Amino acid sequence: MATISKQQELDLALDAKTGSSESFGRLYEIYIKKIYDFIYYKTLKKEVAEDITSIVFTKAWNKIEQFKEGSFSAWLYMIARNAVTDYYRREKGHDDIEDCWDLADKTDFLANIDNDLSVELIRETMKSLKEQEREILIMRFWLDLSFSEIAERLNKKEGAVKMALGRALKDLKNKVPLAMILLWPEIINICKRIN
Repeated sequence: MATISKQQELDLALDAKTGSSESFGRLYEIYIKKIYDFIYYKTLKKEVAEDITSIVFTKAWNKIEQFKEGSFSAWLYMIARNAVTDYYRREKGHDDIEDCWDLADKTDFLANIDNDLSVELIRETMKSLKEQEREILIMRFWLDLSFSEIAERLNKKEGAVKMALGRALKDLKNKVPLAMILLWPEIINICKRIN
């Protein structure tokens, strides 16, 4: 995964703003995995995450002229957050049994019941947090971003990010073991067939 300085990112974004698909392609290469992971942890569905990630980069390219000087990654994450929100607005109340159970799957669901219950407990607990607190948890523990990287993506000060994470962890500690929250991506991988 390539990393670049803030100035290199800004230079690429401004070049893309003038119509350079090559510069935008470089930004795409740098951020595709990060944006996909961010969306996947918010939707828990591989195909949905792939579709939304495609939408995010299409919107970013189509609206690149609206990018103001600043952090391209923060602008991109804002588009991703909005795309996920739009997805949930569209999908609200449209649960399909085929999305929940793969009837052709040979999985022993009784053997996975503890994992399924753990995932459900974590989902409910995470829903009790504010959206931004959930995003900070995802970025810090699952995407392994530093506090400064999170602050940049959310257009917040680093101290505010640390305080928000502290509040979120305090809220969570009495509801579910912290180790369960930190291992959530592993639990999701075990239960992926249901999602």
